[in-house]
Order: sequence, then C-alpha cells, then structure tokens
Amino acid sequence: MAIIILAIESSCDETSASVIKDGKVLNNVVATQSVHQEYGGVVPELASRAHQQSIVPVVDKAMKEAGVLSSELSAIAFTRGPGLLGALLVGTSFAKSMALALDIPLIDVNHMQAHILAHFIDDPKPKFPFICLTVSGGHTQLVLVKDYTNLEVIGQTKDDAVGEAFDKAAKMLGLTYPGGPLIDKYAKLGDPTKFEFPNTSMPGLDYSFSGIKTAILYFLRDELKKDPDFIKNNINDLAASIQFALIKMLMNKLKRAAREHNIKEIAIAGGVSANSGLRKALENMKEEKRWNVYVPDFQYCTDNAGMIAIAAHFKYLAKEFVGLEVGPMARMPIGVKS
Repeated sequence: MAIIILAIESSCDETSASVIKDGKVLNNVVATQSVHQEYGGVVPELASRAHQQSIVPVVDKAMKEAGVLSSELSAIAFTRGPGLLGALLVGTSFAKSMALALDIPLIDVNHMQAHILAHFIDDPKPKFPFICLTVSGGHTQLVLVKDYTNLEVIGQTKDDAVGEAFDKAAKMLGLTYPGGPLIDKYAKLGDPTKFEFPNTSMPGLDYSFSGIKTAILYFLRDELKKDPDFIKNNINDLAASIQFALIKMLMNKLKRAAREHNIKEIAIAGGVSANSGLRKALENMKEEKRWNVYVPDFQYCTDNAGMIAIAAHFKYLAKEFVGLEVGPMARMPIGVKS
C-alpha cells in the first residue's frame, strides 16, 4: 500500500502544502504573503491572519494537483516549530483537525531539520555523515547529519542570524524588504573588495553577526556625513562588500567544521542558500578542498512544504507519530523528540 502524506508549512510568512507518495514529492504549492513589504519585515499578527485565509485553498490545490483523495492519505504532517507561534498555530490546528477527521496518524516536523532533509527530494543526494550549513532569516547553524533522524548542531549563531544581517544591511542601504535578494542582485555588479568590514570571531564553530551589523551602521553614518549621496553612488560596491564579508564569516567556520570532523560531504540549506555569492564560494571550495557539495533546488531553499513532506516520510517509516495534545513550539531545537 502506498504511503501518501499531506504536509503543511506555516512557520513564517508563506503558507504551503505538499503531497508526497512513497518518498516522491508530487508538488509544492506556496502562497507568499506580500502584506509585510510596507512594514519592512514580517508582522506576526498579519502573518497569522494571512495563513488563515490561505491554508484551505492551498491545501485544496495541492490535493487536486496531486490527484489524491483525502481517503487515500496515510498521514498528515505539519511544521511544529521553530517559527512564529501564531503562524505555527494555524498549520498545527488545521493538521490536527484533518488527521482527527480522517482518523490517520499525525506527524510533527522540525522546520530546520526539514531544510536539511530537502536534499533528499532530488538527486544528487548527500552521503552520511555530512555537514550542512543551514542559513536563513532566523537561524545560522552547522549541523552534523548522521542519519535522517540523527542530527547534531555543532555550531550556531549566538545572536543574530546571517539572513537577518543581510536584511538589516539592506534596510540601511535604503532597499525594500526582503533585502537579502536585493543585496545579492546589486552585489553582482560591484567590487567585493572596495570596502572592508570586520569579521566577528567566536570560539569554536559558533557565529555572531551583531557586530558586523553595527560596523556597517557606523560606517554608513560616517560616510553619509561627508557625502549625502554616498550610498546612491556606491550601492553596487557596498552590496558586494557586505555580501563578501558575511559569506567569508560563514565559510571560515564551515571549513573549520569540515576539517575538524574530517568530512568532505558538504551541504547548504535555508533561504540564504539561494544567495549566488554563497553558492559560488561553495563551488570554489569544492575545487580547493575536493568537497562533494550539495545545493538544493531554488524552490526548496525558502520555506516550503516539499521539505516538510520529505522529512515526514522518513518519520513515517520510523513510526514517529504524535497525538492531538501536541502544540506548536516557537523555539524547537534540532533533536527534540515528540
């Protein structure tokens, strides 16, 4: 009998649903929320309301596209955390209600673990063990992946995530939200060595990005005093220099982790893994260090239900189900058991 799972993702500002059959992701329906752009960032209450409006049509579209009836479903999966509590609550409540109505198992998925397991949707797939650099607006982690359900965080940011650093730097440059992709766009036209920004160093494999944000702020403040058009006249070089500094910080720790654990299977995941500068840096390291590098398809970089579906598939095989008493977790470290 086929294993068919409906997966729901609602951790932040994208409502998504996906159907997976016997480990093959059939679709990945995503409704992006544009309401946050005028505020320069995600507004949690507005995100929750948008999820409530989108979840039924998104799930309906995913089921119809896959050609699957609700009676054929083996389980319902949902993002339990980490994320915005109100947003998570929408997806959690919907999944619990549907699982109860159909009398089928319920599977909770860790959002960050799902980002990593997105590498098993398509070929080529990494071999165990591998190290995954997980980078997003809310997280920056180095994860040692020993198996589908055996993951260990070996390094992480102690303050801000790199995705937040990209977005805040973009805001300082007067760019709209989300700013990370715009930094990447302008960086392609600029000189990454034009301006130098300090790298914050932390012990071991941990990261810190609050210091570089402050350095960028003070640098721009001082330059604008001398030339009010400084940003306008140097936007490409500024974007390239900021991106270069942030990626250098990411790569330094990644190289150290690979060396300390003697691993050449290297992957990236999360929204920032779509950054062209990071992808290029990885390709360079692939040649220099002879790494086997794995980069997810663009549609599986940002928040999506396809990655929730593949993570749920492996949890289904391991019979890791939850009861209706389960609730969302705004903070949910990798490795937390239901």
